[in-house]
Amino acid sequence: MKIAIDPYMFRDLPVDAMVRTVADIGYRWIELSPRAEFMPFFLHPRADDARVAELRKALRDTGTGLSSILPLYRWSSPDEEERRAAVRYWRRMIEVAVELDCPLMNSEFNGRPERAAESEAAFWRSMEELLPVFEREGIALNLEAHPDDFCEVNGPAVDLVRAVNKPWVNYLYCAPHTFHLSGDDPGADIRGMLEYAGDKLGHVHIADSFNHKGSSGLRYILNPPGTPARIHQHLDIGQGEVDWDVFFGVLRDTGFDGVATACVFAWEERARESSAFMLERITKELGA
Repeated sequence: MKIAIDPYMFRDLPVDAMVRTVADIGYRWIELSPRAEFMPFFLHPRADDARVAELRKALRDTGTGLSSILPLYRWSSPDEEERRAAVRYWRRMIEVAVELDCPLMNSEFNGRPERAAESEAAFWRSMEELLPVFEREGIALNLEAHPDDFCEVNGPAVDLVRAVNKPWVNYLYCAPHTFHLSGDDPGADIRGMLEYAGDKLGHVHIADSFNHKGSSGLRYILNPPGTPARIHQHLDIGQGEVDWDVFFGVLRDTGFDGVATACVFAWEERARESSAFMLERITKELGA
């Protein structure tokens, strides 16, 4: 198993300084997430040969590696022009992953929940174009259901991953999304959701979150009433309401051997302390 960090809280550091910083904290694996000068959100990658070489050198010099790369593109957009652009961006980032010796890429389903059927159709068109590229280059893929995607709920998301029908396409369970992943089923607890993923569970994102539903449905007051905003946080373990005893217990019971990424985004003013705490806690729980 690999314990990695999403270094988003260090995104304002130059890429070599970011790598040195997380290595100094104690991480040996990095899940590269969007950075404006390298891989921006929803736009064509900016990484050229020089920037790729800079990152390769920083990884080599610090003894760290990329566990995964997490691009975010609108590959399930019901707008066909937008979808085609996303596929182009994906092709370039797959090239970059190969150049960086990174064996795994992660992403979200994307699309629009209010246009779910159209978005799923777009997703499958993109899969038809990109799966041969992933396979040819030897890059595995993990997919997660993100709040505000066309698929936001654990069970249907796992079923979609299984429908891809490739042993190297697996599921990513994001713990801070737990209370969205459960959908409208109050009985959909962490244990049941993780066990439903079963042998397709390849990756977990680890951060805490409050239950936005709460006991009364009024844990948060949002205006205007009825807004479809997808509220969640990415907090240090213990600062929210995720049941960590169950979460880590299931991973231990099932012999989870994928990637566990610390993905706290809430504490940029104490990013080092937060990142060190998360590494210590995950290592303690999973013994890696």
